[in-house]
Amino acid sequence: MALLFSRCLYSPLSSSSSSSSYLPPSSHSSKLSRPRVLSISAPFHMELHNEGRPKFIEFPYVSSPHRSLMLDLVSTVETYFDSQLLPCTLPPDVQYYQNQGGTSHASLHIRSGHVSSPIDFILGSWIHCQLPNGGALNITSLSAYLNSSTDSPNFLMELIRSSPTSLVLILDLPPRKDLVLDPEYLQKFYEDTKLEAQRQLLEKIPEVKPYFSSSLYIRSVVSPTAILIRIESEKVERMEEIIEDHVGPVARQVLQLWLDKCASEKREVAETEREYLQKRDELVRTKTIEIDLASSLPRLFGPETADRVMAAVKEYFSA
Repeated sequence: MALLFSRCLYSPLSSSSSSSSYLPPSSHSSKLSRPRVLSISAPFHMELHNEGRPKFIEFPYVSSPHRSLMLDLVSTVETYFDSQLLPCTLPPDVQYYQNQGGTSHASLHIRSGHVSSPIDFILGSWIHCQLPNGGALNITSLSAYLNSSTDSPNFLMELIRSSPTSLVLILDLPPRKDLVLDPEYLQKFYEDTKLEAQRQLLEKIPEVKPYFSSSLYIRSVVSPTAILIRIESEKVERMEEIIEDHVGPVARQVLQLWLDKCASEKREVAETEREYLQKRDELVRTKTIEIDLASSLPRLFGPETADRVMAAVKEYFSA
């Protein structure tokens, strides 16, 4: 979810520019089975999917390099899985929503995986929050959750822009097993993939410093190679350069590693282990809602909208 790590605790800073042009949605196969959340007819599935997608892929409040990166990542995931993904069936007022004062806007896009796919669901979102002094907070995120047919890590990326010259990047393949009890898992997904090298590439940039989430729980569920950094630049132009030339290539590489090594490779999972995975996944997701959404959404969008969005998210987050 777009507020997973930030929780909107940033100080008011200068607002960023927000011009954007319409980008048409890519096409997907319509020969898809019924999604697990809503039992409605296929034509209406596509109507909901097509209605919400253009707003989601606009990423209207972020800069051009930021927007291009998000579009590239979303397109890569959707193209890679293609017909394995069902259309988005979220209600229109959950796919896009705002508060009564028009100071907070958000878009949420969730697509479940087909029953034969290892994908549980992919979730993309953006949020724009005007701050009291005239600044703005902009967050974009993309995450992909695997089901219990595999124990491979999930994928998570979040860009948190508290001003045109301040950025927090969260990029990780969160583990779904205890790394102490399963050294083979640690070796396969975090050592052999050279993920640490990707983090080190970004840490060489002078403007980059480590970022620590205020939530100890959140810090406990990320991997040992998680990229959690804060970027502070003196000029907007420099920030855009860092996003385009450094953050973008690393994010694309980590996503490709996840597609090749986690989402594609079949892993034998015993029935007893599947029960463990389902329980663990549900606990992590439930805690995420409890820590983050339950406190952030009502404050930003009001209780009625928050309840509506959280109810929709819980349908997917229940493993």
